[in-house]
Amino acid sequence: MDCQKIGMFIKTLRKEKGFTQKQLADKMGISDKTISKWERGCGMPDVSLWKDLSELLGANIEDILKGEAEHNSFANGNMKNIKYYICPVCNNLTISTATAGVYCCGRKQENITAVKAGESTKLAVEESDGDWYITSNHPMEKENYISFVAFVTADSVQLYKQYPQWTMQARIPKRRHGILLYYSTTKGLFYQYL
Repeated sequence: MDCQKIGMFIKTLRKEKGFTQKQLADKMGISDKTISKWERGCGMPDVSLWKDLSELLGANIEDILKGEAEHNSFANGNMKNIKYYICPVCNNLTISTATAGVYCCGRKQENITAVKAGESTKLAVEESDGDWYITSNHPMEKENYISFVAFVTADSVQLYKQYPQWTMQARIPKRRHGILLYYSTTKGLFYQYL
């Protein structure tokens, strides 16, 4: 670990938050001399202080330890290039129009790539009153269910949350062509064209 680099990063984050060394130290229950020592690269925070430091500075611990923030790429926001991050612990869904540093349940999440649905994994799509009515015979059990269905066009994303032990269904207004995605908690992320 580069104590100088980490110290400079802590100083930058502290200033961005508008804290003096004394204010940050008071919030953490330590002396301002300790903060000064870290920022000069003459020492490192104790393990017991990292969580509070991370929360107060608004940066994750991994970035502070690297001494720099991970910057996200910019992809002009085309929704068809959207990235999906699904936490394997809690099934929380985070979406981004470009690669991003996403954390959930204390772990860095990786972008999940959608796989084209085969005949046996496609969702059933029927037209009904100007809508697409989406259903599936996929099991909807506590440990094995479709967590969400999304309809993606170049400029929008419509998300439909699904729940275990409910019938999997969604009604999507039929406006134009796009990509229909769904996430199975046991099989992964699939897509098909509408």
